[in-house]
Amino acid sequence: MNREQISELAHADHPIKSPIDDDSVRLLLERGAPRGDERVLDLGCGGAEWLLRALAAHPELHAEGVDISEDALLRARESADRLGLQGRLALHHQEAAEFRSPHSFDLVLSVGSTHAFGGLLPTLAAARGHLAPGGHVLIGDGFWDREPSREAVEMLGEFADLATTLDRVVADGWTPVHGHVSTRRELDDYEWACWGSLASWALDHPADPDSAQVLETATLRRGEWLRVYRDTWGFVSLVLRRTSD
Repeated sequence: MNREQISELAHADHPIKSPIDDDSVRLLLERGAPRGDERVLDLGCGGAEWLLRALAAHPELHAEGVDISEDALLRARESADRLGLQGRLALHHQEAAEFRSPHSFDLVLSVGSTHAFGGLLPTLAAARGHLAPGGHVLIGDGFWDREPSREAVEMLGEFADLATTLDRVVADGWTPVHGHVSTRRELDDYEWACWGSLASWALDHPADPDSAQVLETATLRRGEWLRVYRDTWGFVSLVLRRTSD
């Protein structure tokens, strides 16, 4: 079973692939698209979960998503068809960093996808190229809530603390107009959901040739979370505007 298949199983009970609960997602989208008739772009949309929620809440909103996963985009199309939203959703199968559009967007999203661009600031640079004057960017990324171990840095990557993260965003020409720091409950709920979903699938499919691998992965990842980064890693979602258009 490949990495994408394992990720899909892991997120069966937590479709938002970041430690953010439903109420927080709703509020972030409301702050990012306050009129309700915006044109929205998600760079690294996966199954388009954010876009589908925005479209369902706002019947005049239009959205586009970009992702390299054919399977994820297929799921997005099936979900849009089921919800009757397909007429307002365009999906593009390509690298998010290479996407070009003839028009700009009122809201550009990239939550939990900054790795596709090489980090937070490169992701903001990409978003800037798609953003209409006066528009918003909704971005979500990790930070260190306290000093991490070397093992945690090697596992999750180079992050700054929250204050430094915001300083870098502001210095890059952005002004935060809303933000959400994921709570301990959101962080824990996300991890329990991911590794619990994997473990449940393995136990429900003991005859599947991938069952042992999936259960081993769930056990390994749960242990890494509890022992390596649970007490040090956090997640922040920011709604930003360009300081000067």
